Amino acid sequence: MTIIAQARVGINDPHNCTDASDELTILHAIYDTLVRRVGQEFVPHLARAWEVSDDARIWTFHLQANVIFHDGTVCDAKAVAANLERMAREDKGYTLGAPAVWRQYLGGARTEIPDPLTLMLKLDAPMADLLDVLEQGFIVAPSVFGALDAKDYRTQIGSGPFRLSEITADSIIATRVDGHFAGDPMNARVVWLHVPDPSERQALLARGAVQVANTLDFEASRTLGGMRHPFLAPVAVIFLLNAAKGPLGDARVRRALSLAIDRDAVVQNVMAGAACRLDAFVSPNHFGAGRGGAVVQDRDAARALLAEAGYEEGLTLAVDCPTRLPDEAQRLTAELAVQLAGVGITLDVHIHPEREAYAHMVRRKEIRDMCVFDSSPMSTYRVLYEKIDARVAGSWWQGYSNPRIEKLIDTGRVTVDRAARAAIWRECYALLQEDPAWLTLYNPQRVIGIAGEHPDFSMPADGVIDAARLPHLPEGAP
Repeated sequence: MTIIAQARVGINDPHNCTDASDELTILHAIYDTLVRRVGQEFVPHLARAWEVSDDARIWTFHLQANVIFHDGTVCDAKAVAANLERMAREDKGYTLGAPAVWRQYLGGARTEIPDPLTLMLKLDAPMADLLDVLEQGFIVAPSVFGALDAKDYRTQIGSGPFRLSEITADSIIATRVDGHFAGDPMNARVVWLHVPDPSERQALLARGAVQVANTLDFEASRTLGGMRHPFLAPVAVIFLLNAAKGPLGDARVRRALSLAIDRDAVVQNVMAGAACRLDAFVSPNHFGAGRGGAVVQDRDAARALLAEAGYEEGLTLAVDCPTRLPDEAQRLTAELAVQLAGVGITLDVHIHPEREAYAHMVRRKEIRDMCVFDSSPMSTYRVLYEKIDARVAGSWWQGYSNPRIEKLIDTGRVTVDRAARAAIWRECYALLQEDPAWLTLYNPQRVIGIAGEHPDFSMPADGVIDAARLPHLPEGAP
């Protein structure tokens, strides 16, 4: 039995969009998806092969044969189509503050089933990066749709490598399904255990009471030696900037903010080194992320831009700040206030203790001049479409507009050649450093602890534990 100690244990509707790694590790164990992310690429999973039309509107998926859901029903093209249709419902795909996330991509799509193992998906609009969505499109046994719609989340039936066997207040237990088409996991049972305190998670690992401990303290975990595995989390910690009205509607002021900040000092002073500076809108783990081009702090240039924009005598910006997600938001805002004072900018800070209400405020575009936020989709296209494109004005868009970037988005969404599309997104990456939509700061570094010595282990690019691909971890391994 492999016990994974983590900060939260819970499972909800698999078709609600979530970026919570503690929930995603459970969902990926119980459910299959059409494709699986490996690094910046996708590999076959429930879909053994696929083709896409030249205009990126028609996707044809060829499914694995003889796949059975854990309740004995058949996982075929009809079942997959039913899942995609459910994902596209108005009431599904909800995440903090943003309803119907999947509908904007799958809404209006039509499915055709030429045979039981072939599914054609005809999109309403082209999306060359559709696999970004399908990587989180968990395929649920249609027999339990009714229970899930009734919010009975104890009923979770997929076709994944583990079968859910027990849910308690503090744990979720799943048992290996032998003969899975992707291969049998090394560990026969997995228990996700609720242990809120990172020091307790580490202590449990150190004495062999658990085999995996997630999200450990970056410095304290160094005592674990070879059991310690640091990794870069792809979430971007940022300040969203209100470009719809006020001073930050001026590109010169946004650029001045970026030039005024010493990101390396932010990493040290706020995160005690447990982060990597971020100069652009997505992490290095993202498809099409640029390399190099770091923003060099230049306070003289920042002051010149502010003066050119009419703020030579100084500027006050009103800031909305939550108390969690990111949990260091208040420390971060305090550090930013100190640094921006050096170029004559004063921050007027407004604290928000209710995180979901805060997210709804951001979605309704009711922020003041700027707000602390994090950007978590692993899809470069989704970030551009949902947060940058003024024509879409998505949930987290705050008034930014750049016609050059929007033209690149239009080109990228119909460019099915993956290398060519990556080059387009790299061009967006460079443009967003010159004309920033946000104040980008860092990607956190996190730590997972694993019992025993596993020098070849590495975390997936999305920072989610893949229970099916953990090394063999005997119970009680020191």
